[in-house]
Amino acid sequence: MSELAEDRTLEGRVALVTGASRGIGAAIARRLAASGAAVCVSARTVEPGQSAFEGTITETVDDIVATGGAAVAVAANLAADEDRARLVSETERELGPVDILVNNGAVTYFVPVKDFEERHYRLMFEVQVRAPFDLSQMVLPGMIERESGSILNISSKAALHPEGPPFGGSTGGAVYGMVKAALERFTTGLASEVHGNGVTVNVLSPTSIVPTPGVVHHRLITPDRVAFVEQDTVMAEAAHLLVSRKITGRIAYSQQILAEYGLGPDPADDMVVDQHPRAKRRPG
Repeated sequence: MSELAEDRTLEGRVALVTGASRGIGAAIARRLAASGAAVCVSARTVEPGQSAFEGTITETVDDIVATGGAAVAVAANLAADEDRARLVSETERELGPVDILVNNGAVTYFVPVKDFEERHYRLMFEVQVRAPFDLSQMVLPGMIERESGSILNISSKAALHPEGPPFGGSTGGAVYGMVKAALERFTTGLASEVHGNGVTVNVLSPTSIVPTPGVVHHRLITPDRVAFVEQDTVMAEAAHLLVSRKITGRIAYSQQILAEYGLGPDPADDMVVDQHPRAKRRPG
């Protein structure tokens, strides 16, 4: 994907990326900055040692600045109403009105339904459904007024129904699937509402599995999936595509949409997801 590394298609635009201390969020923040956007990088982890996982928003900003980009770090707990409001206000104060919102922040527990704690259930919905809704509400008035803007929500194939019957595989992903399915339905509904206002709204999921620190921690890369590992830079390129072109209402998968626009090879047949007709792209 290196052929796109020097483009400046997002010059002068302001992007806010949540969950950007590591993994997919950090890769997307770096990619948008490489294309000229000024990026607000947000997550809870500011300094090393504050999380069990490596990566901080300070390090993501340092990476961007070191390569000539513009970025600021704003720590925020997406489960807190006041932090969500402060995140948008600080981004606007530091960089200007938000043109691109990438909702990537997540907290996830993989536990069977019969054992799932209510506080964890509420937290997952607060961070992965309520926060994208609230942040979208906050940035939409400006986008609509300017008749320009992009909202991108990061999802997962977990939103799809499990195959069966008979069912097989591991248990513990029902709640994770619920929040991602809710996020996808919110996305297509919002895309329909603001289509006439020049604002694009899409969902992006990995075509395969990305070896983020969280994925490794939850041991989600099983032996049968090792051959299909997808690097976070693939998601970053797909995210850049979706926020830089007039594509909207898509439930998109990284390798598939890159191939569709001639920016990558076709994914293996067993990784392709058939999309609902309503999710097909509009011209543009």
